[in-house]
Amino acid sequence: MAFAAPAPIPSRTQYVLDAIKHGILTGQLVPGQALVEAELAARFGVSKTPVREALKTLAGTGLVVMSQYKGATVREVDAAMAHEVYDVRLLLEPEALRRTIARQASLEAAAEALLRADGAEDSAERSLANREFHRALYLPCGNPLLARMLDEVRDQAALVSAVVWGAIPSWEREAAEHREILRLARAGDADGAVRALHDHIASFVRRAFPEDGGDM
Repeated sequence: MAFAAPAPIPSRTQYVLDAIKHGILTGQLVPGQALVEAELAARFGVSKTPVREALKTLAGTGLVVMSQYKGATVREVDAAMAHEVYDVRLLLEPEALRRTIARQASLEAAAEALLRADGAEDSAERSLANREFHRALYLPCGNPLLARMLDEVRDQAALVSAVVWGAIPSWEREAAEHREILRLARAGDADGAVRALHDHIASFVRRAFPEDGGDM
């Protein structure tokens, strides 16, 4: 029995989805903020239908919370959510990088993302470049399912980092760690690169949301 391919998202819905996602990941739409269909429809010059569909899709990715009483809101970030998301990354992302290195896959996309981050004019642009850097490390791993699993938490991880950077602007430290990860990966040092990536992910969430409740 043949299975039909998923229906493509209509262009208006995709436009609204991309715009709302960008607003969330760059901090223009803050955690807990109400996402009112009528207001968003007027803002983007569309009917409420594509807005409703976009919000449903974003709820599926974890960026939006749908409530029968409150409607749609930007997902709030707390310690439990951050640790859940970063725990998945710690389990999967270092292994994906190890496989990328073993395949001797190109890391040019990661290098380009670092350059964009270094030249970013604001935190929004820097956040998006940071997101692309990590994706460029795991996407060539050779296992499409593993890459898709990481893609599924990518937006939530970006939301966590956007919130944390707003309170603790530590991007210069993360940028230095990115450069070291890329250096080791390009040198073919899989163990070193994997260890550096694991420490990078773990230390970020530990500083932002210490499990012992101590100072950040």
